[in-house]
Amino acid sequence: MKFHTTGYWTSISINLFFLNSIKLFIFITTFFVFNTLTISSRMKKILYIVLILIAIPLIAALFVKKSYSVEKSVVIDKPKAEVFDYIKYVKNQDKFSVWNQLDPHMRKSYTGTDGTVGFVYAWDSDSTNAGSGEQEIKSIEDGKRVDFELRFLEPFESTEQAYFSTEAVADSTTEVKWGFNGHMNYPMNIMMFFMNFEDMIGGDLQTGLDNLKAEMEKD
Repeated sequence: MKFHTTGYWTSISINLFFLNSIKLFIFITTFFVFNTLTISSRMKKILYIVLILIAIPLIAALFVKKSYSVEKSVVIDKPKAEVFDYIKYVKNQDKFSVWNQLDPHMRKSYTGTDGTVGFVYAWDSDSTNAGSGEQEIKSIEDGKRVDFELRFLEPFESTEQAYFSTEAVADSTTEVKWGFNGHMNYPMNIMMFFMNFEDMIGGDLQTGLDNLKAEMEKD
């Protein structure tokens, strides 16, 4: 597998762009207020135009949704018990998750017992593509579902929810679903007007599921 910038981290980069735009808006507004008597009429017009251009997306963001949900699935030719026993261990994601393979040199640490509620998998990378954060197992419904909390720390703080679920299609065939529930606070949610997060992140999830299928069926 090639290491590449995934949909989620692309969204984070654009998120930072909008954050910097807001900072610019505040700076220009402050500059305008404190220098309104000394700057020329031509400069005032330019500042007005810049402020309007920045204000438009801030206003538009008031009417854009702030959350999204993505779910992808794959059918694996293995019994449900075997599949579930594999995906409940967070460390196994290193073998199939696109996100876990963004940086082969990332530092990883673990707290608790893998495959049980409360286990925390933390990562830290010098690469902005991977950043740093941690994933915690929040709940396990044995043989059916595992819920995780993803806490991204760098390059941008965000807490999202994800899950795996399994369902038997036949005695030796299992459908695995991988879901991700994300959100963007105002005004960063304006990104959702321009970008389809369901497709971007869904692509990462589907690639990971396809890798999972290949990993489990290779024997």
